[in-house]
Amino acid sequence: MYYPSMPSSLQETVFLRNIYATPADWQRDLFYSVVRAGHLRAAIEHRIDRETYPGHEMIFCLKGRGWVQVAGKRHEVTPGMLLWVNCHHPHIYGAIARDPWELFWIRVEGRPLDRIAELLRVRSQPVLEGINEQALLREYEEVFEHMSGTRPSDAALVSAAVAAIIGLAFHVRLSEPGLVQPELPSAVARALERMRLYFHLPMRVAELANLSGMSESHFSRQFKEAIGTSPIDWLRRERINQAKRRLIESDDPVKEIARQVGYHDQFFFSKDFKKMTRLTPTQFREEERQG
Repeated sequence: MYYPSMPSSLQETVFLRNIYATPADWQRDLFYSVVRAGHLRAAIEHRIDRETYPGHEMIFCLKGRGWVQVAGKRHEVTPGMLLWVNCHHPHIYGAIARDPWELFWIRVEGRPLDRIAELLRVRSQPVLEGINEQALLREYEEVFEHMSGTRPSDAALVSAAVAAIIGLAFHVRLSEPGLVQPELPSAVARALERMRLYFHLPMRVAELANLSGMSESHFSRQFKEAIGTSPIDWLRRERINQAKRRLIESDDPVKEIARQVGYHDQFFFSKDFKKMTRLTPTQFREEERQG
């Protein structure tokens, strides 16, 4: 558990704990991975200014005050608040000189983190208030204890602690199901709406870019940054998801279902389907119906 620290000089940032870890490939594949973490008592000049950096930082203010600037807006951080920074985007944060903060922090990597950050709206609202402080302290201590361990159980326990921190963040920000709406650029939102409605029709990236009023390359970059995949890959997954539903709910032949979801070649449909589900369409239908 956390114990209050003694007063320090305001002239020097002190790392009371500073922990590094290099997760193995299997850990990165299976779990949230914490690559750096610690307990910091900031000096008056403490400031981090980056264009981009790997991972997401989750900073818990223990006492004192700090600030963060993301997406052109500045936010103050006070004791008991959790600051979430998506480090892939430009960000600046630091201590308020007249009352420098003391904090716990972790830097986390994991495939769904960008999506989770979107749902929590951390780009426009990076500071979360009203979080359960004692529960949060316990999870940080769990990370500190296990992140340097070499056993598979250590990696799992760190990941579970990160998941618990995310759960606490969801509890204070998205307690109502209807609030779970990601913030998306309007161009990306328009493209997604079209692909959802007309997934069964031929569609090209150039057409979606034109709908958004962008060049093809600019649109593709913005789409991948917001969604995490290319427009064509997203459309393929949407078509396969629609095909799953048709395979379960109807007796239509596989060739007909392929056509219904936008594939004009059954071979390519079956190839994509197996790549995403590890089953052929026929095997998927049989397993679901037996279940």
